[in-house]
Amino acid sequence: MIYIETARLRLRDWEEADLEPFCRLNADEQVMKYFPKTLSAEETNLFYKSIQSEFNECGFGLYAVEVKENKDFIGFIGFHRATFEADFTPCIEIGWRLKKDAWGNGYATEGAAACLQYGFNTLGFDEVYSFTADINAPSKNVMIKIGMRYVKMFVHPKVDEDSPLNKHVLFHVKTKP
Repeated sequence: MIYIETARLRLRDWEEADLEPFCRLNADEQVMKYFPKTLSAEETNLFYKSIQSEFNECGFGLYAVEVKENKDFIGFIGFHRATFEADFTPCIEIGWRLKKDAWGNGYATEGAAACLQYGFNTLGFDEVYSFTADINAPSKNVMIKIGMRYVKMFVHPKVDEDSPLNKHVLFHVKTKP
């Protein structure tokens, strides 16, 4: 099923054929630069199953993204229920992860902006959060471009204390100001 279409992208259900490029995406050190580690094929399979489970439970999740022009799978953009221990959780988070070849084309911004509209207009969300390591300037830029506002810095409880990824920024957007 296609959930969201933009001028250049389709955000859709995952297909079995997405698993191999998803494994490559999660094993790429540059793609995973702002995450604690790359993922093995087994870890990616578990992640894929958790994405499917969230869709089954909630009716939303991290959508597979393909370029309309060539049907190339480039990663995911979508929603996730963040439940780790923090003063803003549980919450609905918007996130994205795209392969290197897709970077620099505005796909993350285009897809995330459309995804937010879908979340507010179709799924009935009142607010959405996003967060990333403070050093992840590209994702922070996407958050700003899609209309999210900086809330604060926080220490991510699931990232090692001595990691440069431990300090995170929190962004937020509401349906009504």
